[in-house]
Amino acid sequence: MATVSIRDLDDGVRDRLRVRAARNGRSMEAEMREILTAAVTETDGEPEYDNPFTMLIDVFHDLGGVHLEIPPRTDMPRPVDFGR
Repeated sequence: MATVSIRDLDDGVRDRLRVRAARNGRSMEAEMREILTAAVTETDGEPEYDNPFTMLIDVFHDLGGVHLEIPPRTDMPRPVDFGR
């Protein structure tokens, strides 16, 4: 792991950082790690998705949906063509 020193940090910034760390139940060092990690993993304001389906729903939500006619089920099995 790397070690980083921050010089000439404004006292007001340090004080706000201390309050923020306490509010989040972390040390100042842990809070700074969290802030820096979040800052470099952001994707230019684009939300990150856990899976592709969530992304697709979000991206295409405003376009509306597709309504498909689903034929009713019958007791007769449908033939399957295996391309022979």
